[in-house]
Amino acid sequence: MRRPGDPLRLLLALLALVATAALLYLGLALLERSLDVWAQLQALPAWIRGALLAVLAVFGAAGAWLALRLLRGGPGRAPRAEPIDRARIEARLEALEALGEPADFARGELTELDARRARGVLQLALFGDISAGKSSLLRALVPGAEVAVDVRGGSTTDVRHHRALFEGHPLELADVPGTHGADGQPLSELARAEAARAHALLYVCEGDLTRGQDADLRALARFGRPLFLLLNKSDRYADGERTALLAHLRQRYADLGLRVLAVSAGHREQLQRIETDGRETTVERERPADLGELPQALRALARIETGQLEPAREAATLAALDARMAAAELAARGREAEAILRRYTRRALVAALATVAPGTDLIIQGGLAAAMLHELARLHGRSLRDLDVDAFLKAAGGRVRSHSAVLLAIAGNALKAFPGLGTLGGGLVHAVAYGLLFDALGRAAAEALAQGSALDRSATLDAFEKQLAAPRAEALKRLAALGIEAIRGEREVQR
Repeated sequence: MRRPGDPLRLLLALLALVATAALLYLGLALLERSLDVWAQLQALPAWIRGALLAVLAVFGAAGAWLALRLLRGGPGRAPRAEPIDRARIEARLEALEALGEPADFARGELTELDARRARGVLQLALFGDISAGKSSLLRALVPGAEVAVDVRGGSTTDVRHHRALFEGHPLELADVPGTHGADGQPLSELARAEAARAHALLYVCEGDLTRGQDADLRALARFGRPLFLLLNKSDRYADGERTALLAHLRQRYADLGLRVLAVSAGHREQLQRIETDGRETTVERERPADLGELPQALRALARIETGQLEPAREAATLAALDARMAAAELAARGREAEAILRRYTRRALVAALATVAPGTDLIIQGGLAAAMLHELARLHGRSLRDLDVDAFLKAAGGRVRSHSAVLLAIAGNALKAFPGLGTLGGGLVHAVAYGLLFDALGRAAAEALAQGSALDRSATLDAFEKQLAAPRAEALKRLAALGIEAIRGEREVQR
């Protein structure tokens, strides 16, 4: 008996035979042509034959490489970084205020940026460890400045700005609090903010830099500003020692593009004087300052129009402000995400108390879980497709079947079979089970979204399992509090 599909099968068979015959013909023709070419090559001189074979080999290798590259696909182009400009800062400021986070610090920084630009004065910032002689050096640079000089160190506790005329050029110099004092603190946020605002940076040291000083200097170099490393109190070294130390510092920091200069801010020194009668007395005298090549370097900077230095200063200020706002935005979103988790976990607890026969996955409360994921995504400026959310929840449900939260749900279901205390206890166990599931799922999703990437299914599910595998005491306490709130809310509804 002939089947309806026989004509189609016959046509496909004929097409297969024709294709096979065509391929066989092409293969034979290619073989024949290759043999002809080979015979012609044999008739050529050896050096010509070798050159032609080499050219053919190069073309063949290039074609194979191109084919592999097309099949595998080249490395994806790195996403283009969005420039940090005034418009981006303004937009981030509005987003920060929309999250309910105070943004006065950002508005104040923008106001300060505009004010400094309007002054049009060369602005320098002075950095260094406590007692490195920063304040004494500032007094030598700006003789009229009132600077507290304390031999105990740490006399500067906030940023002090001094304005003066340096050889006819207006100058504004910021004395930044010293670092690595008794608390061992490196560059503070206050110091980093001032580094971003200045046109040029001066770092003062007394000798070869320690590990902490090295880290501070390299952090300042990342601001991309003219940077000077000033070896203060250089008059305390012998000529050979000073020359060797300067050469070592220049070689050590050649990659930073800074200038190393020797200076002496001046200091009081004690001398032993022998009187005519043989008595020894101690005499203090003021050692005059010797700024070396520093005035010449500052004159060269002062001759540069501040408008030429302004773009780099503004870019660094906006970049530092953007980083601070990003941290504040991340903290605000973290608090909002915590509120979302509490809200949906509490709803899950209420639903669990009212559920008679919970399942072993998130199907029953899938609507709540999907809504929670969508709200977390919107919080971080992302959107999730319903299809992706459903697939994610299905995969999450498949991973929790053997975890303690599901075992609690099964136990709660069994307890509900007994009236009275059994029903109440089963409901509470049910609530804890679903609370653990929602708390772990929400935290895993919030962490993935906070990292700035899409909701990667595999990584998020792995984090979900880790949260379930080792529930912390804080999570249980949090669920207990939410459970009490859920019970109270249910009773109020019943009333």
